[in-house]
Amino acid sequence: MSDEFTHFLAGRSAAMTTIAPGIETPLRFSTVEREHFATRRAAGLFDFSFMCCIEITGPGSTAFLHALQTRTLDAMAGGRIAYTLLLRDDGTVIIDATVWRFADNRYWLFTGRRADFDYVAAVARDFDVTLVNRSGRQAVIAVQGSTSIGILEMALNNRSIRTLPWFGFISLPFAGVDCRLARIGYSGERGYELIIDNVAAPALWQALLAAGANDGLLECGFEATNALRIEAGHILFSSELAAPVRPAELSMDRLIDFHRSDFRGASAIHSARRQSPARRLVGLLPGHRIASAASGPPIVRQGRGALSSAAWSPLLEKNLALGFVHADDAYPGTMVKLACGTSAQVARLPFYDPGRVLLRRGD
Repeated sequence: MSDEFTHFLAGRSAAMTTIAPGIETPLRFSTVEREHFATRRAAGLFDFSFMCCIEITGPGSTAFLHALQTRTLDAMAGGRIAYTLLLRDDGTVIIDATVWRFADNRYWLFTGRRADFDYVAAVARDFDVTLVNRSGRQAVIAVQGSTSIGILEMALNNRSIRTLPWFGFISLPFAGVDCRLARIGYSGERGYELIIDNVAAPALWQALLAAGANDGLLECGFEATNALRIEAGHILFSSELAAPVRPAELSMDRLIDFHRSDFRGASAIHSARRQSPARRLVGLLPGHRIASAASGPPIVRQGRGALSSAAWSPLLEKNLALGFVHADDAYPGTMVKLACGTSAQVARLPFYDPGRVLLRRGD
């Protein structure tokens, strides 16, 4: 993130937190409860500028991305986004990511860590592509919540936003620069992310706040983000991916196009597909509040669980967690013993389900 935008946010926030060496983001602006309820009931404004963004161009771009990640991009239209995985040779997950297609041979790749650029660049050496590390040049600002559409329409003076499809993006002008607006999110609510040059980011932040002044919009920090994403059952790279784990153990094998064998880790993935996962990522209801959670060991014994994330849910008024349990224990209501000594009950994901995803799955 640029010094200017960092200083701007630090001057507004109640506390900052370090996501990675040299990368700071607001921890909170007020209280996690206020910010959490604002997002669930109206809208929250978030800074995700700590993410890595790589621009990929050149005649080998699609072939390179097919080697790098697990989704097929041949039929993907411009202005669309694919959620995907980057794997190691052994089939374990390095990071989850999004691929943005602008046109033939022009893409953006977003991951959660700036350090992922080195890995991507190493793979790119075998392809006719050019990589540009856009991380730090631009801000990533998210508006999440039910009133987000009206706020964005007012701030950007554009009425076409409500027609943007899920996992779609468009370019809009703001303050004389291009602003990319995507309909994606991390909170479990309808939401959007805006990518804009750092020089214009403070003005965009202020414009969004002004547009949302009567719609319940609040500035939100990473503490609220964490509780919201656990409620929604979303993984965090520094938690659920801290120890090697396979896509099937995360219930994310839907992100793999199994007809392909040209991506890194494909051989291991195809072999593992014939085996049932020994452990599963599940929701957990701990017996008491857990302030933080370190990644558990890669092997989980039956009757025991390894906690990966934990937070208090102001909305559900419960201690919520994500963690790994033995596959035989991965059923709602099962009690497991955690490494920290407390017991937890296995629960269905997502904990928070406004779109009735669980009901639709059972229809």
